[in-house]
Amino acid sequence: MEQERIILGIDPGTTLMGYGLIKASGKTPSMLALGVIELKKFTNHYLKLKRIFERTLHLIDQYHPDEIAIEAPFYGKNVQSMLKLGRAQGVAMAAGLYRSVPIFEYAPLRIKQAITGRGSASKEQVALMLQKMLDIPELPDNLDATDGLAAALCHFYQNELTQKVSGCKSWKEFIAKNPGRVE
Repeated sequence: MEQERIILGIDPGTTLMGYGLIKASGKTPSMLALGVIELKKFTNHYLKLKRIFERTLHLIDQYHPDEIAIEAPFYGKNVQSMLKLGRAQGVAMAAGLYRSVPIFEYAPLRIKQAITGRGSASKEQVALMLQKMLDIPELPDNLDATDGLAAALCHFYQNELTQKVSGCKSWKEFIAKNPGRVE
């Protein structure tokens, strides 16, 4: 029997936070939802953080994800921007921890590489690959949503790879499962 699990992917931000959810039935992922949380109307940074926490809790309560995959902040030119982004990420993580959902963090380059094969892919390239891979009829206007979905799919692929690598519990089991590979 194939195990079903739901993965919530988050692309944290202080203006827009992208999210995407996938349902994994065995080795087959499918998209459940994607979208963005608009934070532009909040002028106070602390109110933005409160909104991120509340909306992340709402997504968790609505979809009951088994795991959360979140994009790690990266260092750009502006240290203040990175600090604010780190706070947004931390608040989203705190919401997941508050609901006892395991958190997994991925670097932006790792996510892009998992989806497109290239760590330097553009947002548009990631979105187009996701559209093909998950049969998304129409891409959203804002690609922060597909970035959140990409984090979820990256985690799915990472978990599939881990299961393949650690498929045997002992050498004896490996030999029994792979008689043609042992001389």
